[in-house]
Amino acid sequence: MPTYIVWAMLTVDPGLAYFIHPDRRMIPLFMLALMSAAFPLASIQLLVRARVIDSLELHRREDRFLPYGITFIYYVISWYLMFRTPLHPAVPAVMAGASAALLFTLIITLQWKISAHMVGIGGMVGALAAINSLHALDLFPLLTAIIVLAGMLGTARLLSSDHTQGQVIAGAVLGAGVTYASVTMLV
Repeated sequence: MPTYIVWAMLTVDPGLAYFIHPDRRMIPLFMLALMSAAFPLASIQLLVRARVIDSLELHRREDRFLPYGITFIYYVISWYLMFRTPLHPAVPAVMAGASAALLFTLIITLQWKISAHMVGIGGMVGALAAINSLHALDLFPLLTAIIVLAGMLGTARLLSSDHTQGQVIAGAVLGAGVTYASVTMLV
């Protein structure tokens, strides 16, 4: 999800990558996709093969701690790489927010099963809402569409009986709140 968030941010506000030549703007996205998606997925697959966890779906709350911890480490590395890249401070702030949201998700998971899917899409809503308020963009139609998609995702999580309504709402609020606060406070 961080790759989608940063891609959406750079699409709606190209000035966030002003100091990167237009031909090279995909390099940070590729780097972010590796660090926030490919490497965590490969690491979790290794955990499944080593029989440390049951499956990639992470249905059991107990199976989530180690994969979330590994992914958190990759997110922090991603934050550092985005921080060292000549991008607007909002971009590494999004990765800081995503890292913080994942850390809170990991901590909450010790006692309760929160919807990580909703934390992710809530993070997208929070990041775009923060960029919208910081740079006075007109992102109302886009934000509305993403909120509708978030509602559809939440409904799917409820219909599949993977989460309760409270877990879905808590995930969305956590993702949106932490990411919005991170971007608005760190920029």
